[in-house]
Amino acid sequence: MPTEMTLRDHAREAVRDEVSKQAWALFARQGFEATTVDQIAEAAGMSRRTFFRYFAGKDELVLDRIVASGRLVADALRDRPADEAAWPALRAAFDQTVSLQEQHEDMSRRLQVMLRDEPALRTTVEARRRLWLELLAPLVAERLPRQHASSGSDLRAAAVTSSAIACLEVAQTTWATHPETSLAALLDEAMGAVNPLQ
Repeated sequence: MPTEMTLRDHAREAVRDEVSKQAWALFARQGFEATTVDQIAEAAGMSRRTFFRYFAGKDELVLDRIVASGRLVADALRDRPADEAAWPALRAAFDQTVSLQEQHEDMSRRLQVMLRDEPALRTTVEARRRLWLELLAPLVAERLPRQHASSGSDLRAAAVTSSAIACLEVAQTTWATHPETSLAALLDEAMGAVNPLQ
């Protein structure tokens, strides 16, 4: 049974949200490597020491955002009609993150370039793939047709989910450097090119 958040928990989450907001604005303007913990702390109105009470480092700010967006997609996938096939259900679930990025397109494009180009974030990007795979693959497995193969649905679910995540990443990378394009349209094109379940 989940425990209710206390007033202190809510206050802590509010502070973490504000620090994250300030950090991502700085990352978008000047890049991840060029942004220091001191700059983030100053923008959030706190000391460096206080920053470390809330985050282990600036990498955690990126990972937190990735985990939160993965949970949004997982919740959306869980809410799709039970009889919808896995591939179109994944495409619809990705709308959660696509619409947020398109609403804040200038910042989102810069952040996608940062995730692509900054060597310090390569491990974090790989962590996103693993986290999203862990969140989404079990939900995808429930939507796959039953087979008697010894590999079971886990291997197929991992393959389908990994393919969909790769399509999203390709669409995001292309969108980041092509301002005239729509992320939703690019994702449709990428997923349409693979479309393993149709």
